[in-house]
Amino acid sequence: MSYAQTGHGPLDYQPCQYDGSPMTFRGPKAGLDQSFVLCLGGSETFGKFTPEPYPDQLAKVLGRRVVNMGAMNAGVDLLLYDAAITGAAARAEAVVLQLPGAANLSNRFFTVHPRRNDRFVKASTMLRTIYREVDFTEFHFTRHMLTALRRRSEDRFSIILQELREAWQARMIRVLSQIEVPVHLLWLSQRAPDDDPLGGDDLGDDPLFVDGEMLDTVARHAASTSVCVTPTDARAPAQRGMYFGRGEDEAARLMPGPADHARVAGQLAAVLT
Repeated sequence: MSYAQTGHGPLDYQPCQYDGSPMTFRGPKAGLDQSFVLCLGGSETFGKFTPEPYPDQLAKVLGRRVVNMGAMNAGVDLLLYDAAITGAAARAEAVVLQLPGAANLSNRFFTVHPRRNDRFVKASTMLRTIYREVDFTEFHFTRHMLTALRRRSEDRFSIILQELREAWQARMIRVLSQIEVPVHLLWLSQRAPDDDPLGGDDLGDDPLFVDGEMLDTVARHAASTSVCVTPTDARAPAQRGMYFGRGEDEAARLMPGPADHARVAGQLAAVLT
């Protein structure tokens, strides 16, 4: 149940869990004993701040059961190793996979939390050697750490960036090879795949560090690719039909609103029909 006025209170996401995993997904919990389309992805698929995310709208358009297993800040490691996700993918008749960024994954330079992939766990000896002057105990999130490293040195950061991109491509191909049903990729971002993935002094828009060439490489292993670009909307999140708590308005501005989710559902329905 959500509050009556948009923007004046948070949504009740009815958090739930599925067998084999302590991970929390958006509810209500769906049965997996009948045929279904499975939607995997991050915060956008979860539907943060949105009362009816695209998996729910897709179910109405298709007239089929659609299970939303999007997870907040999910990375490719969660897709590979979470038992609930891999189990559901094995039973689904088709999978929609929102492309994750290339920052939230364990690699030769640093380790992320196995479920909350945006959480930085530790730096490797190699990374500490490259950035001897950095105290990595100050960081708790990958984006904060990577932003700091980039500002320290573009040259040294380029080494990290190359590692992340290579690891992302290899792991995404592995994810797709393990799913035996058709996988339909979804690019859901404020930028197009061919736009510069690195922006200003920040790290750029999600999916972080992923460019058109990387997308093309991975797309060869999928059934289809849908690109949905959600340009920045100048309206307040509440005017866009979004629900959020006190202090969350800036975060809500960065997320797709109900109209964006409806457009995504329409694009995916055309592919899945």
